[in-house]
Amino acid sequence: MGDHKDQPLRVGAAVRRRRRSLELTLSVVAQRSGLSVPFLSQIENERARPSQASLEKVADALRTTAVELLAAADPACSVDVVRADPGEAGEPRARSLVRGHHQMHASEFIGDHDAGREFQYRNDQLMYVADGAVEVEAEGRAYRLGRGDTLYLTGGVRHRWRATVSDTRVVVVAVSEHIEAVRDRKR
Repeated sequence: MGDHKDQPLRVGAAVRRRRRSLELTLSVVAQRSGLSVPFLSQIENERARPSQASLEKVADALRTTAVELLAAADPACSVDVVRADPGEAGEPRARSLVRGHHQMHASEFIGDHDAGREFQYRNDQLMYVADGAVEVEAEGRAYRLGRGDTLYLTGGVRHRWRATVSDTRVVVVAVSEHIEAVRDRKR
């Protein structure tokens, strides 16, 4: 129970990743495969499951095999536990809270990090202060966050942050960079 190995695979994400890595449009893949653009879009967005014959046509169009696409597919349902990392007390560290290639990325930061480093992500991000306090500079304004506070940043916002209390714990959750959740914003 709770094991994703018996669940069907979501091949659409693997198709999209392969197509994008080859820098192909859906139209080009449609021409090469003989399948329609709407059907390919439905496959990539997990709204349609291709038959074996259709998957082989898509694979040929992407210069790979159906077996390779299935091997790169995401499980439809999965449960993964990431256990706490005790680490060294007072030692700054970061760890990923989500393993693998997923639509969401989450990290935990404990202590301080390079406060001078500026971040800018293509997609939206949520910062949650689990313990301690931080100061965030975003879009020319400073925000002070304490335990339990959250800060939401839309994609493209340049920002930096620093812990203002020792042993601060910050959880950052974001739409993964490989997902195009927002269009590039004009500045």
